[in-house]
Order: sequence, then structure tokens, then C-alpha cells
Amino acid sequence: MKLGVLEGLLFVTGEDGLTLEDIEKLLEITKEEAENLIEEYKSSLNDEKRGLKLVYLGNKYKLTTKEEHKNYYELLVDKVVSSTLSQSALETLAIIAYNEPITVGQIDEIRGVSSRDMIRKLLFRGLIDLAGKSDLPGKPMLYKTTDKFLDYFNLSSIEELPKMEFNIEELTKEEKDLFMSKYKEEGD
Repeated sequence: MKLGVLEGLLFVTGEDGLTLEDIEKLLEITKEEAENLIEEYKSSLNDEKRGLKLVYLGNKYKLTTKEEHKNYYELLVDKVVSSTLSQSALETLAIIAYNEPITVGQIDEIRGVSSRDMIRKLLFRGLIDLAGKSDLPGKPMLYKTTDKFLDYFNLSSIEELPKMEFNIEELTKEEKDLFMSKYKEEGD
């Protein structure tokens, strides 16, 4: 019975998904029972007769369609509405994700252009959120990525982002001078 209730809850919550704690509270079970129920449900979906799978994205369990059926779903849709992010949105998100929490001023400094409008758009889409106030003069707001960001990029946590490898030897003299002057300013 609880397996069916879990499936119904996951279906009703859709993209929002459920945390392990949600499952514990809603079904009035222990953490261990919730984990076992999740594993049992996940195993039942592995049958090739099933079209769904259970995934863990953005700190929540969610039902999604199986990747191997993708071609059939695409046939159903005449024209896919593009929900892709612009280059400037991706750039801003990358800066936030790798430096969070971060202020708009710091983002602007890295990008070299104003990011205020982009921040508003990303807030509206729920990909970033406020993370408090900085100790910098004027107490500017700090921004961070959200669980929706993790979900959008199919990540379980921010630690899954690709590592930034940086080799100062490959930089031009001008880039090295700029990097070193910036590094010295922040280190003083």
C-alpha cells in the first residue's frame, strides 16, 4: 500500500519532487523505512514494461520518463518550445555557481558588463536565490544557485559541477599581469 501511496505522491508533486524527509513525514515512517521504500519503488520501475524512472535531482526524488523512450515522446510534440538559456544567462549562472555566495557587483566585475537585468531574470526563473547580505560596504545582497538550478542541469549537488582547471603558464603576458594585479589587490 505504501508503495502505491509513494508513487501517487511523486506523481502529484511532479517537477517539485519530494525530499527524503517529506516521504518520512507524509507516510509517517522512519528514515530507514523511507530509504527501503524508495529502493523498492526504484527497482519496480526497472522493469522494461515501465515507462518511468525515479531520479534524485536537486535534493529531491522525482519521477521522469526513461531516456530510451525519448524518440516516442518527441513524436508526440510537433514543435518543442525552447526553454534554453541565453549565453549571458549561462555565463552569469556559471559565475554564481562557481563563486557562490556572490554579489551583483562581483558578478559584474567578472563579466565586465552589468548583470542586474540577468539576475532579475534568473531570480524569476527560480535558478538563483538570495543568500543573505554581504559584509561589504552597503551590505549588498548575496546570490546562490537553487535546487531548480541543480534540476535544470541534471545535478545532484553543486559538487558535481566540472572542476575548473587553471594553468597560469598557458596565459598570455597581458592575462598574467591582469591576473596577478587582481590577485594582489584581493590579497592585500
